Amino acid sequence: MGYFGYNRMNTPFDDSLPNAIRRRFPALAHLHNGHPLLFADGPGGTQVPDSVIAAISDYLTNHNANSGGVFATSRETMTVIAEARLAAARLLNAAAPEEIVFGHNMTSLTFAVSRALARTWQAGDEMVVTALDHDANVAPWLMAAEDRGAVVKTLPFAMPDATLRVEDLCTLLSSRTRLVALTAAANSVGTIPDLAPLIAAAHAVGALVYIDAVHYAPHGVIDVRAWNCDFLACSAYKFGGPHVGILYGRAELLESLTAYKVRTSSPVAPGKWETGTQNFSALAGLHAGIGYIGSLGAAVNDDPLSRAALVAGMDRIGVHEQALSQHFLNGIATIPGLHLYGITDVQRSAQRTPTFGLTLTSCTPRQASERLAAQGICVWDGHFYAKGVVDQLGLADQGGLLRMGFAHYTTHDEVERVVAALRGL
Repeated sequence: MGYFGYNRMNTPFDDSLPNAIRRRFPALAHLHNGHPLLFADGPGGTQVPDSVIAAISDYLTNHNANSGGVFATSRETMTVIAEARLAAARLLNAAAPEEIVFGHNMTSLTFAVSRALARTWQAGDEMVVTALDHDANVAPWLMAAEDRGAVVKTLPFAMPDATLRVEDLCTLLSSRTRLVALTAAANSVGTIPDLAPLIAAAHAVGALVYIDAVHYAPHGVIDVRAWNCDFLACSAYKFGGPHVGILYGRAELLESLTAYKVRTSSPVAPGKWETGTQNFSALAGLHAGIGYIGSLGAAVNDDPLSRAALVAGMDRIGVHEQALSQHFLNGIATIPGLHLYGITDVQRSAQRTPTFGLTLTSCTPRQASERLAAQGICVWDGHFYAKGVVDQLGLADQGGLLRMGFAHYTTHDEVERVVAALRGL
């Protein structure tokens, strides 16, 4: 259920998708020492299309006001909020827009939910987190459990392919398990866990399931109803949008839980979960960014914000990115001194995102990152807040991982350029 849902082998070196859309991303025209800057930093945030930039500018130019007023621009702002909420609901396949909550980012939204859920816990209750997750889906549960005297258990990932196994999860579950926090895709090594059996096992003991889909959202179709999760959070800046967090929660949970809010704000979901004044210009950009995804899958004159168009757009992205993964995996296979963590089998490219965490014997991750940056190649090094991954792999003292990740606007020529640069190191 967590996989892309297909394993189609795309024609090698087919750049029809990026060639069709790269002109819509102004940042891709940036030069470094006279050469195009290569954005292999997608796991840390993608570039944005022109429609997102235009929507943010238009809101600030023509509609800027706080919500809740009776005058024109305030009413227009409320329309922006409603349109963004509906678009996000369709992207995640929520049952209703009211199941979508906006916030500053996934981390702050997760802390808000953890604090609310902790009010229902008792001493001795149990939570399960994983070593594969970003710390934003670990630390909030650790802190909430400490406040309530609850116990947190950590699910390690299986080696060598850094996957989560349901049989390992089952050894940690009990009648006292109240919550299981899972990742939809690892931001460090790209693994996409098979969520269906993991969620089913958690629900079998009566636990709620909280999914971090921040890294998965740019790469695969999200369906909260098919996944049957209780909560899911993601961030728009990872899929071509602005910096805004998105939380899905089952309606009955959003309504029944007590959110930490000022007393005169909305008492009902989703408003009761949205603290302070929202970033309305970002919500305008979010609406446009989701529409851009749908435009990749919509037929002429079809609604790009329909669920069908969004699924088709993400499928198109997935096909291209699987081909990029296969190209990269084949390209680095013979580089001496390079060790790739996670899934390395080209035939399993549907079970990973085009994000790669690796080490080199010739230099540290920071040295490699600096040398690639000098060549105009943007990559990351360190732990990327995936503390559990770096700790389990024993790489903390070595500077963590060198991480590169591709997006749907990445071309095969750019992948080849990255492979050649790694070989040069």
